[in-house]
Amino acid sequence: MIRLVTRKKLDVAKYNDCIANSIQSNVFGFSWYLDIVADNWSVLVLEDYEAVMPIPWRRKFLIKYTYQPYWVIQLGIYSKGVVDEDEFLIELFSDFKYVSLRMNSSNSFSMFHPYHLHKELQTISLRDSYDTISSNYNRNRKREIKKALQEDLTESWNDSPKKLIELFEQNVGKRVRKITSADYLRLYKLMHTCLDKNVGELLTIYNKEGKLISGAFFLKHQDRVTELVCSSDFKNRNNGANTFMNDRAIFKYERNFELFDFGGSSMKNIAKYYKSFGAIDETYIQLHYNKLPLLLRLFKR
Repeated sequence: MIRLVTRKKLDVAKYNDCIANSIQSNVFGFSWYLDIVADNWSVLVLEDYEAVMPIPWRRKFLIKYTYQPYWVIQLGIYSKGVVDEDEFLIELFSDFKYVSLRMNSSNSFSMFHPYHLHKELQTISLRDSYDTISSNYNRNRKREIKKALQEDLTESWNDSPKKLIELFEQNVGKRVRKITSADYLRLYKLMHTCLDKNVGELLTIYNKEGKLISGAFFLKHQDRVTELVCSSDFKNRNNGANTFMNDRAIFKYERNFELFDFGGSSMKNIAKYYKSFGAIDETYIQLHYNKLPLLLRLFKR
């Protein structure tokens, strides 16, 4: 039996054990992570936490609806064994009239196809040596790395999260208007928590004048490292800084991880850039379900 459990009534120990030992395990599902990034969240629980599906939600006009919080790449269903994942969707769509959630790439469904949007993120296998991986960069990436070395760019792995957040806010953030000050505060708290738990690392890149020009925050979980947030200085883009930043991360993580996840994008230009490092697409499903009353449906297309 699947039941909807509120955060307040959740057995946190059993829930986190399911996330940690599931087939689909990732860092985004842990209770401490969702407590930071989500306004509210509940969980669909199968039997005695044999499988779980965390559901971030908000309320508007007295109606609860799901949403994908900033700083969460994937959620979905987490199970210790094989389960009927369609059963979770049946329960989800009966509990919420509006659903917008990204599943994880290990989830698959045989029902509700009209509500599936197929999305991609890009990953690189780290099972080969760094020399082999970097030999598969395209000529533009190789040229930019040479340029970065000529410009005397340097890397740092112990900066304050505040520096990357300010760089992001002044550059990428200006193009993503919906990010609020509360979202940045959550990111700040999240980065510090991940650093404290040793599941996150911050890489920043400086030019020879000592100016911060690129950076990224990485999440480490089991055999996978994921680029959660990154930015470059849009006014200093002719020095190969962003390519150099990603290359230095790949160089560092190749030794201890099996997969490098760029955080990904279904946008062609961004995906093309990641693929220029030799990355390939990893497909996942984004659920989009809208059975709101007609008037409200117009606000949630």
